[in-house]
Parts: sequence; C-alpha cells; structure tokens
Amino acid sequence: MRSAAVLGAGTMGAQIAAHLANAGVPTFLLDLNEKVAREGFERARKLRPDPFFVADNAALITVGGFDTHMARLKDCEWIIEAIVERLDIKQSVFEKVEQHRRPGAVVSSNTSGIPIAAMAEGRSDDFRRHFLGTHFFNPPRYLPLVEIIPSPETDAAVIDRIRTFADRRLGKGVVLAKDTPNFIANHIGTYGLIRIMEALAGGEFTIEEIDSITGPATGRPKSATFRTMDIAGIDVLGHVVRNLRGRITDPAQLEAFAMPALIEELEQRKWIGEKVGSGFYKRVKGPSGTEILVLDPTTMEYRPRHRVHHASLEAAKGIEDPGERIRKLFLGPDKVGQFLRRTLGATLVYTARVTPDIAHSIDDVDRAMRWGFAWDIGPFETWDAIGVREVLEACNVTDVPPLVKEVLAKDRNRFRDDGVPASAPDLCILKAAHDRNKVLKKNPGASLVDLGDGVLCVEFHSKMNAIGPDTGQMVLAGIQEAEKNFRALVVGNDAQNFSVGANLMLVLLEAQEGNWDDLDLMIRQFQNANMALRYAAVPVVVAPAGMTLGGGCEVSLHGNRIQAASETYMGLVEVGVGLIPAGGGTKEMVVRSCEHLPTPLQHDLLPYIRKAFETIAFAKVSTSAAEARKIGFMRPTDHITMNRERLLHDAKELALVRVGADYQRPIPRESIPVGGEPILASLKLGVHMAWRGGYISDYDKVVATKLAHVMAGGALPRPAFVTEQHLLDLEREAFLALLGERKTLERMQHMLKTGKPLRN
Repeated sequence: MRSAAVLGAGTMGAQIAAHLANAGVPTFLLDLNEKVAREGFERARKLRPDPFFVADNAALITVGGFDTHMARLKDCEWIIEAIVERLDIKQSVFEKVEQHRRPGAVVSSNTSGIPIAAMAEGRSDDFRRHFLGTHFFNPPRYLPLVEIIPSPETDAAVIDRIRTFADRRLGKGVVLAKDTPNFIANHIGTYGLIRIMEALAGGEFTIEEIDSITGPATGRPKSATFRTMDIAGIDVLGHVVRNLRGRITDPAQLEAFAMPALIEELEQRKWIGEKVGSGFYKRVKGPSGTEILVLDPTTMEYRPRHRVHHASLEAAKGIEDPGERIRKLFLGPDKVGQFLRRTLGATLVYTARVTPDIAHSIDDVDRAMRWGFAWDIGPFETWDAIGVREVLEACNVTDVPPLVKEVLAKDRNRFRDDGVPASAPDLCILKAAHDRNKVLKKNPGASLVDLGDGVLCVEFHSKMNAIGPDTGQMVLAGIQEAEKNFRALVVGNDAQNFSVGANLMLVLLEAQEGNWDDLDLMIRQFQNANMALRYAAVPVVVAPAGMTLGGGCEVSLHGNRIQAASETYMGLVEVGVGLIPAGGGTKEMVVRSCEHLPTPLQHDLLPYIRKAFETIAFAKVSTSAAEARKIGFMRPTDHITMNRERLLHDAKELALVRVGADYQRPIPRESIPVGGEPILASLKLGVHMAWRGGYISDYDKVVATKLAHVMAGGALPRPAFVTEQHLLDLEREAFLALLGERKTLERMQHMLKTGKPLRN
C-alpha cells in the first residue's frame, strides 16, 4: 500500500490516518470540507496518548474536503470510510467514491456493526469485489484488533492483501469475522457489560467494588469496567447497544441486550464520561487537590470513593498466571466468586452459544477479546483455565451450548489440549520453542532457548524482567553457548515489558548493609555481560518491547542490532533514584554522541555531549521505537517491528541476515573523544543555572554533577581520547559513590514503595 485515504476526520478517522502515517503511508484525510478535516486532524495531534509515533509523521497526512478533493482518490490504493454510522449516508459517500476510485483500489468501512453487504448495494462489480469491512478498535495505535468482515462478493485476494498489510505494516491483530451484528468483540463485550450493569442495578455491588474485581485481578485493564466506559464514552456504549438491538430478531437475544436504565439516565443528563468531566466517576478540585468522586446509582449523586477490601482479591495478587488467578476467584465461595459467576460465567456460556454464528473459530474469538478489549486471556481460554465442567456446575447451566456438548462428548474438560489458540508459524516462536522442550539452561532470572535455525535466545523472566546477577550470568552463558554451537544470539522475551531495569531492591539491600565489594563486583559483572554482547563472535540482536528502562536500555545499546517493537518505551532513568547508568549506558551515550565526527578533537564537542547529557540527566524515555531512534537509543541500522507478536521472529530473521552478511566481531573502541575539564566546566555551569532557576533540587544537582564528570571523561585537563574501560570505570565509581549518599537511598526506597520518583 503506497497511498491511502480516510474519509471522515472524526476521532476514529483521524487516528486511523495517523496510524497509517506511522506505517509510512502517505494518507489523505477528507471530511465534508477542508476546514472540518483540518479541525479533526488538529484534534488528533493534541490527543493523549498520542496517536503518532513521532510528531514528524503528521507530515504524511494531507487534509481535504469531499466538496473539493474527492478526485484525489484516484491516486489511492486503499480508501477507508469512517463517517457517521448511518447506512444511507455511507451509501451516498460510496456513490461519490466510485466516481473517482481507480479500478482495483480497495474500499473498506470502519463500521462497528452495519451490514457490509448492504453498504455496497448498487455499486459496480469491481467495487463490490474490492469492498469489505475493516473495524479498527479505539485507539487504533494502541489496541491491536482489526476485524476484517468480507461480504460474499469480496475477492479472496483482497481479503488476503488487507489482512497481510494490517498485520505486518500496521502491526494489527487481525481476526476474520462474519457479517453479523457488532461482529465478534463488541458483540461479546457488550453482552458482558450488560450483565455487569445488571449486577450493579441489583444493589449488591458498588461501582468501585465492581472495578476492583473486573480489573487486573481478572486479567483486564486497570481501567476495569466503569473507568473504561468513561474513557470510551457512555454514549458510545448506548450507540453500540442500540445498533445491536436494531439488527437482532431473536426475542431471547433482544431481552439479553436490553438497554440498561442507568445508561439511558446518564445519557439524558449528558454525564457521558471523561470528555464532559462526569460519568461513573467525576474529578473535582478539593482543598488537598483533585479528588475523584464516584456515582451512587441509587441517588444519582457523586460521593467519595470507598476503600474496597476482599480477602480473595488480596490473596489472588500473588498468583502470576491469569488463568489460575481467575479460576481461584471464579470458584471462590465469597462475594467476588458470586459476582464472577453471575457476570463472567454468563458471558462464557453465551460466547460458546453464539460463536458458530459470529466467528470462524474459537481461536478468533479469544484473539478478538485479547486484542480488542485487552483481556489477558480470551473466553475459551478462560473456559479451559476454570474447567468446562466446573463452569457448568458453578453457574448451574442446564441449557448447555452445542460447542460445550461437543467437548463433553469427547470426555474432555477443555476446549483445547494446551489451552492456547493455535498460532501461525512465525508468531509466538519462543513459546513454540518451549513447547518443543528447547530450553538449554535456566536460572531464576533468565533462560537459554533454542529458536531453531542456529539461533539461540536469552529470555528474561524475572518479575518485571528486572536484571540481577543471575540475569547477567545467563547472558554470559548465552554468549559462550552461541559462540560454540550456534550462528547467532537474540535477547528478548514475550513479556509486556522487556525489562524495567536493575533489581533495585537487591542493590538497596546491599547498600544498606554496606557490602561495597559485592556491589562493585555486581556492577563489573553487568558491565562485562554488556561488553560481551557488543564484542560477541556471533551477531547479537536485542529485541526490546514495552518498558525498556535503565539496565534494560543498556542491554539494548550493546547489541549488534536492535529489532524493537513499535511500542518500545526506552530510556536511561537511573537519575530518578539518585544514580547514573553504570552498565555501560553512560559510556555508550558518550560514544554515540561524537562517533559521526571525522576529526572529533577539532570540533566543539559540547553540543553533542550536552545533548547526550540531557538525555540521561532528564531521564528521557521514548514514547515509541521511532522516537528512541530520534533520541539516539537506536541507530539508523536498527529495525522496528509493528506487530509485537512477530517481534522475536523478526529478530531471529535479522540475526540470520547478519550471519549471511559475513558478520565480523566489532573492533574494540580505543579512541573515544571526551572533552575533559572544558566540557565538564560547561556542563557544571548548566547544572548550576538549572539549580539557580529552581528547575532541579539540591540533590538533583549532586547527581547531575557526578554524571557530568563521567561524560566529560573525568579530570582530564583538555580534550583527549580514552578507552571504553576508562569510561566504564568512571561510571562504576560514580554509581558506588552515589549509593553511599543517604538521599539516594531515600529515592530508591520511595521508588520501590510508590513506583514514583522522589524529588528530595
């Protein structure tokens, strides 16, 4: 797809255009007129979270109007309609589109439930063969799901083309859905929400109580149920329910999708969520700052939130596996179990009943709910985690759905033997290697896994993938094993976050005990592991995704190449706990700042060093892999994978490409330019001025001065060349010195306790 157009510059249309731009596709964004399109485009640029990977991507979007710019459609290979959800209006727009589209151009609708075939009525054969539904979920950059809904006339090659492009270029999780009311995810999600609204209407549960159950405890997002509805818009839920009811003919289903009275009441009052400031929750300013109030449905007044405590929820926090955690809560005898059996249980049974009508497989249903609603595990994975018989018994199901009867007829208690949806061969390759028992070595922090084709993987798997001595040991073991028996090495994992950094608790305890020799050894070992990655005899590809902070960033900086997920949030954040990067991160940023200068000592190094200094001193974290490249954490030769589930496959392929390119071990860098005292003085002056201006605290000044000393190359009287080891030694000395400061320990304790930095 070399060019695209999006018709409709509303919230969804503008964000779809933004994500096409993220994929490098020049896109026309059209609306009624150019002014309306421009307003929608500008609203999208101000949205948070940002729909663009980097602000520069907005330049790929050209705005225009239906009244003056429809002729531009002749240059587009894919035209996406995202206008108001009315069949007559969509049909009139498609009539105009057909006057300008070139033969063979794909046209799709982002409808959330209008019949696909009905929209193409009256159009030419070529139009209908190239027409289908492409239902993106909001926000399209962050929620992976795209439901593709072909009509009976859609050409199979068109389906395959859009499926492949959405998967590989847009990074979407693609599910093929049948042309039924609200397709898959919204159909099931809406059913579950209405069951929850019924439980709320019963008066046994409060809003905050339900949100405590339907959040991370049961494998759902932190926004849980009511906060999610506030974010999405309560009016949107009302629209989805009405749209669904308008297309349902079965009286039993109509009853199941009755509009909740509370939703209608909130719509009438225009309390439709965050966009108007009030919904199920409301932010108000109080004497101690902003306070969040919650709606009391019985009085329709807002009140302070009550603290929710259920012993089962507290106990479940220690269960890592979401399936095991849900099973424990679902079968529990307490109020939490009762709620889940009434709501989640009913949703599981309903999903099993309607799946043959709305989807092509149970795998597609699970993927739709994971990708569209951010569930940790889908409905059929949940059936398998709890047990089919256990669900039926716990929910007193007498009318057993045919799909469930098929499972029982085979004398099984699960829909799948392994409980996991089948994946394409180039997806989930790490899990596939585990299934083949290809783990060669393992300790609590990491494992060595044979990915096949001569590629070894170092997989982190500690809590939040925090890096400790055991991780470093496995990295070194992986390099030795790869150099001896493999062609290449990949460092990566399937977790949400590559690594949140060093094991802060371990470092804090050692510092409090005064074990300075042990700490010195720990830092040396981490530095040695990273340097071994850099100078390995085989190509090393690091595959970060999600949070890649502190030590995780330092590991990434030392690979031969990076293959990053598009949603990679990379940064050297050690100053937030009163430290500096000491695993080679500071050294690497010094190296990268001036490596492009042919005669560095004949240049003024200050602008280059200052940029790198500010990156570390302000703990800059990229908001995407594209921004990590702009900051300098990634090089132009590094690669980005749009689809997170393809990341390790792409990293493996890149590693093999490096092998095929006759990879040679890098030559050690013995002549790194540093600025010495002149640069140090300039950096210290900048720190002092920031302190004088009140931008940084007294202790920020102490930490920044230590960082400046390292990045200037130490106490050198003039600019000079130094070795990597010289900078590594300076890093380590500064790190240990800061660990000896009380305020650093306070910052570390505060971070561990609250997850937030302390500005002491």
